Amino acid sequence: MRYENRADAGRRLARYLEFLRDEDVVVLGVPWGGVPVAFEVARHLGAPLDLAVVRKLPVPWQPELGFGALGEHGVRVIDRAVLAESGLDPAERETVERAERAELERRLSHLRDSRPPLPVAGRTALVVDASLSTGAAAEAACRVARTRGAARVVLAVPVGPEAALPHLRTVADRVVCLQPLHHLGSVGAWYADFGQVTDAEVATLLAEAQRATTTATGPLPGSPSESPSPDREVEVPAGPVRLAARLALPPTPPVAVAYALGCGSGRHRPAHQRVAAALRRAGLGTLLIDLLTEDEERTPHNAFDIVLLARRLRAATDWLRRETGLPVSHCGASTCAGAVLEAAAEDDIRAVVCLGGRPDLAPPAALARVHAPCLFVVGARDTRLLGLNRLAADWMRCDHRVVPVPGATDLFTEPDTVETVADLAQDWFTTHLARPEGASRPLTSA
Repeated sequence: MRYENRADAGRRLARYLEFLRDEDVVVLGVPWGGVPVAFEVARHLGAPLDLAVVRKLPVPWQPELGFGALGEHGVRVIDRAVLAESGLDPAERETVERAERAELERRLSHLRDSRPPLPVAGRTALVVDASLSTGAAAEAACRVARTRGAARVVLAVPVGPEAALPHLRTVADRVVCLQPLHHLGSVGAWYADFGQVTDAEVATLLAEAQRATTTATGPLPGSPSESPSPDREVEVPAGPVRLAARLALPPTPPVAVAYALGCGSGRHRPAHQRVAAALRRAGLGTLLIDLLTEDEERTPHNAFDIVLLARRLRAATDWLRRETGLPVSHCGASTCAGAVLEAAAEDDIRAVVCLGGRPDLAPPAALARVHAPCLFVVGARDTRLLGLNRLAADWMRCDHRVVPVPGATDLFTEPDTVETVADLAQDWFTTHLARPEGASRPLTSA
């Protein structure tokens, strides 16, 4: 398979990376040739795009051949086999390394002065390049992602030598190579157009990617366009643990929404960020909070411990009231849908929204005690989950509504479905800002 150009390679590669769509992904293009490929991947996944800046260490008399690579944060990778084969003596090697390190620092200074790096800590770093040669540059880029705190590193390339893959699988958590070749030859032979990528092209692609992501989710943390409004990572005390959360308060919000997630890094996921951004645009405060630590998330049954999750959400709700002085509403996804209802049964909550989750995990007695108006948003194509939400709704005595989202499954990954979900949640919260006065007639929909 021969690619038309880097963009074509990126579009083809993106189709094999669907397994990352529901993860909190930052795409890191390897400058400069890997950036057009990475741009198409980021656009397909709806993920932000940044760079993993590396420099190949070229053999002086054969510049296309690298004996290693340098990266940000002091990363240095040496290919011992190429180094031995090239016959470079220590002085020649030191000269090359010194020159390439200076060029790397120059490019970093030029880049980071105007575009600070996106946060990668705790997220999945998807490193994308146009090809592999010896694999040294790709290894350096993966190690750069590790030094920036990535929880998981995935390397993806359209074409590369089969021999380089086993070692790279020890560096990255997963390696995707569309065409692993026994004899790679010239990389340019696998592209009809493999022209040089300029600094200006890279800047244009980064700016376009930033505009697309900002439109979908609101300004990204660390981006130049981010609003100076109070929006910060916080730690919320909940018994013996401190829970990671992100607090965002627009001017004079009437209510704060505790958006509960049953994992250790859910607050970074694009779908949840989009919903939270829609709530903030409606003037509501948001606290995106992970009710489990990253260590606790590794034990699967913790996500189904509704008593534990509800207890922590009540602690977070108390903290949010003290921190903001605002009344609180609840939003929950996945198993946390049950937790927000369990917590709401014992607290003065203004409104509750459950997003594609499991409200049926809350005990029937707790469901019957909830007084806050409740909205259940469910993918219409997930008939099993839709049935479980309706089962939970049957126990409730408060105002409630079950709304199936046409064409959507439980994770709302289909085009435009997250926007529909965000609009429904925003409308429900803004409609029910006042304190509910006891139980009232249920509202249900098919």
